[in-house]
Amino acid sequence: MKTVRPNTVSLIIFRLIIVTTLLLAAVIIQLSTAVFLPLGPFYVIILGSYASCLVFLILYLRDFHVHQQAYAQIIVDVLIITLLVYITGGISGHLYVLYIFPILAAGLALPGRGAYLIASLSAIFFGVLADGMFYGLIPYYKADQFHETSAGLVLYTIFLAWTMFLGIAYLFAQFGRNARRSREALEQIQHELQIKERLAEAGQMSALIAHEIRNPLAAISGAVQVLQSELHPAGEAGELMSIVLRESRRVSQTIEQFLNLASPRAQEFTRFRPGDMVRETLTLLRMSGDLSERVAVEGNFESNGTEFYGSPGQFKQVVWNLVRNALAAMPDGGVLRVECAQGPGPALSLIVADSGRGLTPQERERMFEPFFSAFPGGRGLGLAVVHRIVEDYQGSIRVQSEPGRGTEFHLTLPARPDPLKDR
Repeated sequence: MKTVRPNTVSLIIFRLIIVTTLLLAAVIIQLSTAVFLPLGPFYVIILGSYASCLVFLILYLRDFHVHQQAYAQIIVDVLIITLLVYITGGISGHLYVLYIFPILAAGLALPGRGAYLIASLSAIFFGVLADGMFYGLIPYYKADQFHETSAGLVLYTIFLAWTMFLGIAYLFAQFGRNARRSREALEQIQHELQIKERLAEAGQMSALIAHEIRNPLAAISGAVQVLQSELHPAGEAGELMSIVLRESRRVSQTIEQFLNLASPRAQEFTRFRPGDMVRETLTLLRMSGDLSERVAVEGNFESNGTEFYGSPGQFKQVVWNLVRNALAAMPDGGVLRVECAQGPGPALSLIVADSGRGLTPQERERMFEPFFSAFPGGRGLGLAVVHRIVEDYQGSIRVQSEPGRGTEFHLTLPARPDPLKDR
């Protein structure tokens, strides 16, 4: 419905332009000849067309079934044109070319197969009118309009008109399809630009937060650690100190993600085994309590000996954030699968999949935006960091996810140029 509403008012304006053009043409013809032309019925049809435009405009302003209204407008136009063709003598009047206009309007205003439907309707109306008048089933509007014609000429005219109708419908259907693709590509580019703008905002905020919080936080955390090691507090005091240290680490991790997102440090590139990085990351998550026994871990990372030239630190960040995202999707446990593979070419393929809650289409669309999180309490930075790192590698991310059926991230990271190997 969204794609039809903006075009409906344009359709009304288009109809007004065509009707006004026909009216001016009739007036010019009437004034430029000394012979009186009986254009009364023509003026009545034009007046009826203006009235229908007014009715459709009122319906549009009241938002009354806009999609059906667009079809109704064009079908009314086909009927009006059929009436004009009839009063001008059928195929001898040559006004059947006016059927082109509702077909054009359908191609512009109606999504999908609208142009084909209107072209088919125009072909049926014109074919029935032409054959009916030829065989005497439909009387001529005026007796002097009758001209002796052959069946071959009638069939040729009908075939020519049908070919023209369907050809124009095909061209506009192709035009509409290409326009929709271009619009989707433009929306994707705009979405990417929005993400980059949010990244720039995150950069400014992260610098401020790091400057104002990081050093005092480190001092507080260090002081509490010294007190804890010297006083060995027990009971409630010891628990409070543990909470302070734990929350300090959590805030410190948030600041680190800000920094990694907005102003990444220079990375050291070397040859490493991605499987080893995955194993180390999972071990850290187990030790921190994030990866519980309720989560079954599967995958080939234990046995995979694939080597990759890149940044081990960045790769760990990717795995860390993707696995934490998967664990957030499985608060009651589930299956976590991590796969590493070589290819295509020197690139690295990484798959992180979970059996969790899955993502809605709206969540998938915004999942890489900074500060957007699909999970309660999430900060919306982890996947943004992953997206930035993959962009740095000029790699790609494919996401498969359905609500209730889990999520799978498939990353492809092209290898960095290895200076030792290229010598």
